Amino acid sequence: MKTEPAALAHAVADESDSRVAARADTHLMRSLLVGIFLFMAIYALYFARAFFMPVILAFLLALTLTPIVRLLRRHGISEVISATLLVLVSICIFASVGYLLSGPIIDLINNTSSIGQQLAERLAQLRRPLEKIMQISHQIEQLTQTSQEPGIQRVAVAQSGILSAAASNILSAGTGLTIIFVLSLFLLASGTMFYEKIIQSFARLSEKKRALRVVYDVEREISHYLLTVTIINAGLGTVIALGLWALGMPNPLVWGAAAALLNFLPYVGALITIALVTVMALISFDTIFYALLAPAFVILCDIVEGQFVTPMVVGRRLEINAVAILIAIAFWSWLWGFVGALMAVPLLVVIKVFCDHFDGLSHVGNFLSAQHAVVVEEDDIADPEAVKG
Repeated sequence: MKTEPAALAHAVADESDSRVAARADTHLMRSLLVGIFLFMAIYALYFARAFFMPVILAFLLALTLTPIVRLLRRHGISEVISATLLVLVSICIFASVGYLLSGPIIDLINNTSSIGQQLAERLAQLRRPLEKIMQISHQIEQLTQTSQEPGIQRVAVAQSGILSAAASNILSAGTGLTIIFVLSLFLLASGTMFYEKIIQSFARLSEKKRALRVVYDVEREISHYLLTVTIINAGLGTVIALGLWALGMPNPLVWGAAAALLNFLPYVGALITIALVTVMALISFDTIFYALLAPAFVILCDIVEGQFVTPMVVGRRLEINAVAILIAIAFWSWLWGFVGALMAVPLLVVIKVFCDHFDGLSHVGNFLSAQHAVVVEEDDIADPEAVKG
C-alpha cells in the first residue's frame, strides 16, 4: 500500500518529462522549419532576382508617391489621374537625369586610365615607400613577357559575345524599368482595393479594425519616411552640385547625382562620395590645398544633413541601429548588387515598422531601433533588483 503513492508520483514525473521532451521536440522542429524557410527564401530571392527586384522597387516607388496621391485626392483629383501624372513625371525625371549624366559618365569611364596616371603623378611623394615594390613587380612583368619562346605567337581571342551581352543587359534593364513604372502605376491607381481585400480576409469586426489600423499606420510611416528621405537626398545632391560648380569642379552634376543616390546608403555612401570627389579634385586642381576644398565641402554637407536635417525632418523614432544597417547593406549588396544595397535601408525600415505593430515581433523591432528601450545606470548594474524594478 505504501508503494502506490510512490508509483503514482513516478508515473506523473514520467508523464511530465515526456511532455517537456515533446515540447522540446516541437520547438526544435519549428526552429528547423523556420531555418529551412529562410534558406529557401534567400535562395529564391537570389536566383529569381530578375523578378523580385523590379517588383520590390515598384512597391517602394508606390509607397514613396502615396502621400502625394492622398493629398491630391483630398483636393478632388482621383487616384488614376494623380497616379498617371506622378508616374509620367517620374519617368521624365529619370530619363532627363539619365540623358544629362550619360555623356559625362561615359567620358569618365573612357578616361579611367588617364585619371589613374594623373592621380599617381599628384601623389608621387606618397608613393616613394612603395617604389621598390612597384619596380619589382615591373621587373617580374618584363620577365614574363620576354621569357616566351620566339616561335610562339600570342593569340588574341575576340570576344564576340560582348555586344550580345550588352544588348541583353540593356534589354533586361529596360524590361525591369517598364515593370517598375507600370506596376507602381497600378498600385497607386488601385486606391483602397488592397485594404478592402485585407479586411475581407478577417471574420471578426475587431480583427478587421486592428488589421486596417496596422496597415494604415505602416503605410503612412513608411511612405512618409521614403518621401522625405528622397527629398532630402535630392536637396543634398543639388547643394553639393552647386557648391562643386562654384569651386570649379568638373562635372558637378555627376557628383551631385552620385551624392544624392549614394546617400541612400548611410555611412558607406557618404564615404564613397567623399573618396570620388577627392580623387577628381586632386587631378583637376593645381594645388592640393585648393583640391581639398571640394571634399571638405562634401563632408560639411553630409554632417549637416546627417546630424541636423534628417533627424529634424524624419524624426528619431525611425532611426535604425548602425550595426543592422551595415549588415543589411552587406547582405542585400551580396544578394542583388548595387541596387540591392540601395534598397537595404528602406526595406529595413519596412521590417522595423511592421515589427513594431505586432507584440510577437517587438523584440526584432527593438533590436533594429537605434533608441534604447531601457536605460540602465552604472549604479544599478551592481543591484539586480534595481534593474528588475
